[in-house]
Amino acid sequence: MSVLTRDEAQSRVKLLDVHRYTIELDLTTGDETFGSTTVIRFTARSAGDTFVELRPMALHSVTLDGEPLDPDTLDDNRLPLPGLTAGDHELRVRADMCYSTTGEGMHRFTDPTDGETYLYTQLFMNDVQRVFAAFDQPDLKAVFELTVKAPETWTVLANGITEHLGDGRWQAAPTPLVSTYLVAVAAGPWHSVRTEHQGLPFGLHCRRSLAPHLDADADELLEITKQCYDRYHEKFEEPYPFDSYDQAFVPEFNAGAMENPGLVTFRDEFVYRSAVTDTERQTRAMVIAHEMAHMWFGDLVTLQWWDDIWLNESFAEYMGYQTLTEATRYTDTWTDFGVVRKAWGYDADQRPSTHPVAPENVDDTASALLNFDGISYAKGASALRQLVTWLGEKDFLAGINTHFARHKFANATLADFIDSLAAHTDRDVHAWADAWLRTTGVDTLTPTLTGSNGDHTLTVDHHGSRPHRVAVGLYDLDLADQGSLTLRERIEVDIPQHTPQPLGKRPALLLLNDGDLTYTKVRFDPASFETVRTSLSGLPDPLTRAVVWNALRDAVRDGDLAPTAYLEAARAHLPKETDLALVEGVLAFASRQVADRYVTPEQRPAAVATLSALCRDLIRRTEDGDHPGLRLIAVRHFIEGAAHPDTIAAWLADGTVPGGPELDPDLRWRVLARLAVLGATDDSAIAAELERDPSATGREGAARCRAALPDADAKERAWTAMFSTDSLSNYLFTATAQGFWQPEQADLVAAYVPRFYEDAVAVAARRGPAIADAAGRFAFPAHAVDPDTLRLGEHCLTHADPTPALRRKLIDQLDDLSRALRVRKP
Repeated sequence: MSVLTRDEAQSRVKLLDVHRYTIELDLTTGDETFGSTTVIRFTARSAGDTFVELRPMALHSVTLDGEPLDPDTLDDNRLPLPGLTAGDHELRVRADMCYSTTGEGMHRFTDPTDGETYLYTQLFMNDVQRVFAAFDQPDLKAVFELTVKAPETWTVLANGITEHLGDGRWQAAPTPLVSTYLVAVAAGPWHSVRTEHQGLPFGLHCRRSLAPHLDADADELLEITKQCYDRYHEKFEEPYPFDSYDQAFVPEFNAGAMENPGLVTFRDEFVYRSAVTDTERQTRAMVIAHEMAHMWFGDLVTLQWWDDIWLNESFAEYMGYQTLTEATRYTDTWTDFGVVRKAWGYDADQRPSTHPVAPENVDDTASALLNFDGISYAKGASALRQLVTWLGEKDFLAGINTHFARHKFANATLADFIDSLAAHTDRDVHAWADAWLRTTGVDTLTPTLTGSNGDHTLTVDHHGSRPHRVAVGLYDLDLADQGSLTLRERIEVDIPQHTPQPLGKRPALLLLNDGDLTYTKVRFDPASFETVRTSLSGLPDPLTRAVVWNALRDAVRDGDLAPTAYLEAARAHLPKETDLALVEGVLAFASRQVADRYVTPEQRPAAVATLSALCRDLIRRTEDGDHPGLRLIAVRHFIEGAAHPDTIAAWLADGTVPGGPELDPDLRWRVLARLAVLGATDDSAIAAELERDPSATGREGAARCRAALPDADAKERAWTAMFSTDSLSNYLFTATAQGFWQPEQADLVAAYVPRFYEDAVAVAARRGPAIADAAGRFAFPAHAVDPDTLRLGEHCLTHADPTPALRRKLIDQLDDLSRALRVRKP
């Protein structure tokens, strides 16, 4: 497929003013294709040539101003429109389009539970052309009028309020001016929960088979939605700009959610079928808040070109966490951000594929798609949090509201955003933007304490180029409570320093970036590190503990702290931890990075045993039932690391963990997957479990288990399904890949390591970016930490010409592999 370049987009927007799309979709023509008729009304500002994009299965007819054009002139995804005259034009295109099973374009899914079929669109970046003809770039906004023909028993949702006209025909209210990638349709026999808030229709929608689970959480979901809606109206002067607010939980969705105006789509794993922790509920609430923020920043005001994607995602990421903290029961969201999201940003920013938050060299849509990463989300949100700390929230919000007023229902750039902020402060926000948004990499701050007795000073060594305003936490040992630390004071320090900072008496622990208000790695002075080693769990605030755990994580990844020392810290301090996000984050890093990649194969059994003992401690600690979330995390990780089948097989047979919890579908599939890895189950047991749970999630669980069996035939069947048949949906591909590679089975799968590179390149070229991403992320042999794997990967990058999406994933995976090899060196 031809990708759109920035130069082409700039030329086209100078030539065209697009007014209105009238779109008719016929979803009753069969299981493979649907009918798509599009009328585009636009004005050419001068005479010239251009093109419209579409990717049809069959292009039936094209007319321009009533005159037929030759459908055979379609070249890949571009239909030329030569010789346009200045003035108004009408383009009419009739085509058949293909349904997708990869979460791109018009995705089609049949629920194995009840046989019902559901459709939804995901048109982000350049997939609108899979559904209807369009001038597909974000700065050619238009009004969209949509009519859909669907089976009579279905409901059709869209950006605007929909009306059933009879005979399966649905009409959506015209949108305001929006970008092509934001058009949305979701059709099927949805189960819906509807209400009104502030005079606006609100709706929740999911598959019928998930109805009891949605109903159980509907009050919570709607409460969060209303709280965020009200808080945004306190912050923003522009009112919510669309006629309704629907939230549809859809199957096999690639992202967490998509900010379609008036119809936000979410992955339907957020409709919980099994027990979850409160942190997982908080994550769902954050996604709700994040997507609602996009209604203003992204939908009302939209980026002009994809180099400013951070304007969408960083803003929504920051606002999502901040608004959740301010408006809901989730008042400690920044701890989860620090442990999970920020680590994502730090990792991405230290790879060869790093880029500025606001890059200047996004030349085409293929390049832009690669920038949806931890930098555009987590680093950008961290930069905005530092900006608010430096600028003050009052001036920040004033600038935001000026930005909305200047650019509503239009497009804007980084320069526009900075100009809006500059209108409300004397600070040099342009220089701030250059330092924070146009640079790459992570700064590192290291403290040096000098002095004696009660007269110490702090000097901060700054490795990097960005200015920081950081809080420095001074903690003393609590003489009345052994192992606890008390906060003496927090001092604000501007980096770079001009003079040393007086401290008075030397603290037991000095912590840079206490409160986590900037984006930087931090180190400890020797005395503070010793306090961390003995008293980390005695720190009073979970966000402070998150900063410390992140510093330890960074030190391991940088080769400054032995992986076994991290495991020792986890073993010593997690049994006393109460914050669920911290327990989950530390256990995840300890098991999936430290135990699986950073220690040698010879050291791995001891590392896994340490983590199993830690999980047993947590399970024993939570026997009283007062900490169900903590217990659930411990049970999950105990299952994941079980070295012997007896205990977890007994749990499965009994249907419960002694003392709880009972094994719900999620836990049953987790146990069965681990038993498969250990060779303690077989195909018949997997089939029996699938009969017990014939849902979509059950089908994915079965695929994961079958791929995990330590059997040569099972491995070959899984490999063929992933890389040869092209029949797996995006979710089934991912589940199969997750089961395939297991550290315990390294010898069995060794021959597949070289096969991966050739087969991944081929499947990415055939099946597109979504499967390329899944292949690079989940099907990569991450367990194979050896120089040969690195050499094979580098040869693939140099000689095999992988697609851009796969190339990016391989670059990142190989850099992580190289880092693991460095960490392993004594």
